[in-house]
Amino acid sequence: MPTEHVPDGLPPAQLHTLIAALFSAAGVSAAGAEIVAHALVAADISGKASHGVMLVPMYLARMKAGSVTAADEAQIVHDGKTTMVLDAAHGLGQLSAHQACHLATVRAREYGLAMVTVRNAFHFGEAGYWARRMADAGCVGIAMANTRPLMPAPGGAQRRVGNNPLAIAMPHTDDVPVVLDMAMSASAMGKIRLAERAGKTLPDGWATDAQGAPTRDPATAIAGMLLPAAGPKGFGLAFMVDLLCGGLSDGAVGDQVQPLYGDAATAYGSAQAFLAIDPSHFGLQQPLAQRASDFARAVRESQLAPGVARVFSPGEQSWQFAQDHCEQCPVSADTARQLSALAREAGIDVPAAWRSL
Repeated sequence: MPTEHVPDGLPPAQLHTLIAALFSAAGVSAAGAEIVAHALVAADISGKASHGVMLVPMYLARMKAGSVTAADEAQIVHDGKTTMVLDAAHGLGQLSAHQACHLATVRAREYGLAMVTVRNAFHFGEAGYWARRMADAGCVGIAMANTRPLMPAPGGAQRRVGNNPLAIAMPHTDDVPVVLDMAMSASAMGKIRLAERAGKTLPDGWATDAQGAPTRDPATAIAGMLLPAAGPKGFGLAFMVDLLCGGLSDGAVGDQVQPLYGDAATAYGSAQAFLAIDPSHFGLQQPLAQRASDFARAVRESQLAPGVARVFSPGEQSWQFAQDHCEQCPVSADTARQLSALAREAGIDVPAAWRSL
């Protein structure tokens, strides 16, 4: 059956205010709550609800249980000018990612490129959001993270690597961003959880049961394994992202990362990496931002295959979704009910559109 959404959605500013209020009530500073709310709402606006406000109840449950702290900043434990390592000490992932992106872009402007890794990190939401932040600052932005193992090696029947996201964003000169944002599994676990809530079956090739047999049932998939995108290629990329994040931060690798939806009192322990590259240090005759936008436009203007209405450049579909929902952000009724309950518990006003849910 289709996912039930709140009629007409909710204005993004109103949703942002509610999410920020919930985190403020949990002890996060006003500035920190704004950063977290902006990142989560941006995911919903761009059509990536699996990385948006549906995560808030789980985040707050972990804060209540003590596995996530309200700290605003991570500690800098290594500073090699173009290389930095942060220890997030299990603070909210959006806050340590915000800090890491800022440090990476500042150093990239000075030295040409800079990489900041983060250990003992919590879930940071949508990887593309952080890559775009660096691109908006004029740099090529690369963001990645490891997760608890969810995928087997091709032919295996044991979880070995996570669906470790990778995002690359280019500076650009027109409105349409140029962004690759992908997990290494055929689909993100968040999408499978959304399918479970909506009573939907999964497409073929997304997941297996715990013994490695293919499944289309979301609950079985959650208890089983995700399949890598493009088989050994997706697995190999996930393996390398794990080492780039955990290996270069002295953080967790593989099964040292704990389940995100597991024991709320047990720290997640992800590792993350952020790379910023300033094109102005490369002596370019043609600005990279212009070439990126021109190349993306050429993709959009491609000759179409029979029966195809149009093609999209990387990142365009999410951007178009955001243009279409800039006034009303879709939120599932289930998520709205959970957020309303948390708001009432914290003494926060519930949006009028949700009071009858």
